[in-house]
Order: sequence, then structure tokens, then C-alpha cells
Amino acid sequence: MKKIAILLLISTVLSCGGSKSKRVVTTKSESQTVRKNRKRPSNRNSQTKTATKNNSTIETIPVSNRTIANIISKAESFEGVKYKYGGTTKKGMDCSGLLYTSFGSENIAIPRTSSALSTYGDWVDVKQVQEGDLLFFATRRNSRTINHVGMVTSSRAGRVEFIHASTSKGVMTSLLSERYWYFAFVQARRIL
Repeated sequence: MKKIAILLLISTVLSCGGSKSKRVVTTKSESQTVRKNRKRPSNRNSQTKTATKNNSTIETIPVSNRTIANIISKAESFEGVKYKYGGTTKKGMDCSGLLYTSFGSENIAIPRTSSALSTYGDWVDVKQVQEGDLLFFATRRNSRTINHVGMVTSSRAGRVEFIHASTSKGVMTSLLSERYWYFAFVQARRIL
């Protein structure tokens, strides 16, 4: 019984994402193939998202500004929903569940947990973030381990807004320049 309690405690501490939904697992060779195939043109309207399995392409999804807008719109439709660890519905949502559901609405599969998402896609300098990019945070005291994620909804010089599921206030929009988020920020990544 003690082992089960310890395992539950560890899984809760490691990430805000739950285990109710499937997780994307890739081998090292699959991961390298995805990165190699994901060279992006500078124009976001002509991007494609390529997924691979056993080193063969299985799906190519055209990515446009409309796709990004739809993903953001889906995330914003959950605004005000209470926080629920492992949640992916209007009954309750966690930070990675919000993104998993929003990207899924456009048939784009992403990893289910914030820690898995933090290695997915391409690193982006925070000064270069665009709508749809992901922001990663370490919210535990004296730790730089990523345990929270949000998605950029608006980016202008010096002002980055992002949507996320806060444990205290549920799904909400915040500013990266807010003291708490500014100091908790770890990295930004671009999936699309």
C-alpha cells in the first residue's frame, strides 16, 4: 500500500499532465527522423507537419495561420474551466490536457504531458515567439524541472499572452511579463 501511495505522489509531482489519455512515444531513430524532416520554411502559411513511424511517413498535415487560429480558439473555448489533474474536458482540465485537446481538434497529435512536450518541436528564443508556440515553466520552488505549459495566444514586442490551466484559477490567459511567470519561465518551443 505504501508503494502505491509513493508512486501516486511521484507521478503527481513529476508533471501536471495525467495518464488518462494516450501518450506519444517515439524511439530515438523516429525522433531524429521527425527532426530531420521538420525543416521549416520561413513562411508559416506553407508549413507541413510530418509524423513518422518506423522511418516511413504516415501523415502530412498542412499547417496554416487558420490552423493555428483554430487551435487557439479551441483552447480559449475552455477559458474558466476548473483545473483537474489529468482532465481534458469542460468538467476539468490540466495544462497539458488543454493543449492536447486543442491540437487534437485539428488532428495534430502531441505528447500528453508537459515534460514530454518540453522536448517536442523546435526551441525558439522567447523574443521570437509567435501565436501557437508553447511556453514551459518550472513552478516548483528551487527547481528548474518543467512542470507547466501554456500556449502563446498573442505576441507583440514586449507583450506575450498565453493560455494555460492554472491549478488555482483553472483555464485562463496570463502575461509572460507577470512576475510569477517571468521568473518561472524556462523555454519556448514551436510545434507548428
